[in-house]
Amino acid sequence: MSKIQGTLAQWRDRLRRKELSPAELVNLTADAIEADRTTNAYISFDREAALHAAAGADISSPLAGIPIAVKDNINVLGQPTRCASRLLSPYVAPYDATSIRLLKEAGGIPLGRTNMDEFAMGASGENSVYGITRNPEAPDRIPGGSSSGSAAAVASATAVAALGSDTGGSIRQPAGHCGIVGLKPTYGRVSRYGLVAFASSLDQIGPMTRTVEDAAILLQAISGHDRKDSTSANCPVPDFEAALGRDVKGLKVGIPSEYFTSGNHPGISEAVQNTVKQLESLGAELVEVNLPHADAVVAAYYIIACAEASSNLSRFDGVRYGKRAEDAAGLVELFSRTREEGFGPEVKRRIILGTYVLSSGYYDAYYSRAQKVRSLVARDFAEAFSRADIIVGPTSPAPAPKIGDSALDHLQTYLADIYTIPANLAGLPAMSIPCGTVRESGMELPVGFQMMAPHFREDLLLKTGFALGK
Repeated sequence: MSKIQGTLAQWRDRLRRKELSPAELVNLTADAIEADRTTNAYISFDREAALHAAAGADISSPLAGIPIAVKDNINVLGQPTRCASRLLSPYVAPYDATSIRLLKEAGGIPLGRTNMDEFAMGASGENSVYGITRNPEAPDRIPGGSSSGSAAAVASATAVAALGSDTGGSIRQPAGHCGIVGLKPTYGRVSRYGLVAFASSLDQIGPMTRTVEDAAILLQAISGHDRKDSTSANCPVPDFEAALGRDVKGLKVGIPSEYFTSGNHPGISEAVQNTVKQLESLGAELVEVNLPHADAVVAAYYIIACAEASSNLSRFDGVRYGKRAEDAAGLVELFSRTREEGFGPEVKRRIILGTYVLSSGYYDAYYSRAQKVRSLVARDFAEAFSRADIIVGPTSPAPAPKIGDSALDHLQTYLADIYTIPANLAGLPAMSIPCGTVRESGMELPVGFQMMAPHFREDLLLKTGFALGK
């Protein structure tokens, strides 16, 4: 299979040295996508549109004309945005998301719509109308989700780098399962304008790359205040690349007992502990911290996320855009049949749950209480960060399961995000980096090491990850 070997930073240097042109790199990437018969990482790609953009690319720009894969829930002007769903199958984006506009301004070229769990609802990459995404490291296993295609594309070298979105771990969990770097920025660091909403108070766009350096470069390109997004933070964007190469001597690394439990796969625990020891050998100071409400995060998350999904997805009614049921006898039947025919089972499951917890008889018992838990989780982190600079642990408690396992036990699938969800509830930046492998069924499966930092301290995550040689 044709592959795009090398990092974003390396390709940028090659383009600037004029060893090849942006158009040649676009063609190499498109050829690699066409040659991939394993991962199903892409829903579609437009070689001609990318070549047109490459013809005017400025190689002195931060991204130098490098093609970047884009998750199928981020709008790219003139490209289909389907969220891996039947309901949006005919939709073509009439505008660029702010992250895409900034990507283009920095010299990046959007190439390819990557597969995903439908409307970003899932943690496996199996909930797509366009078929299952497979893990490049083990094709009989999931890549994680919902940014499954972006992770698989980067890991299989059919993309230099990619954009994903993260609502409860959808960048970090697949990054961990596929052995790449995935960074969820602070809520508000990257504009959500043009991202199809799942849960508006949790969603965030971020980079998925082969190295920490690449994550810094791509995050730099897409960050910044946006008046079109009322939740966008109006704060300066630091030079993320400048944070790289600084030592971690004296860095206080928080070790939460709640994340280092017997419930983790033994191989995961060993790999994560080895990385913690590596940090200590680099001069970091280990500090014990507590996150008392860690056992409540999954329940709180699924109540809040599903409630917001129920509200956000009500706009898909067959009237304004997307699929429309044929020959409906009246408006009510149009709404119900359009959604019945358009949404997949996981999306329906979450809409029903969200509608239930928002109903008048159950709002206080569920949604209101979940928001109180969210406040307690944020308070736990504020206390922990008064003692530590970053908090570390596994990205996921187990390696990537086999395809089909999630359908047998939905609860276990939801619990797979137990370590990634807290950062979304508290709006914190968090990053997964590879930290070795575990042997399972005769295969070496990647392990993710997660780091979380205080609000707007992505520089700490990047510095630490780079110091670890990732």
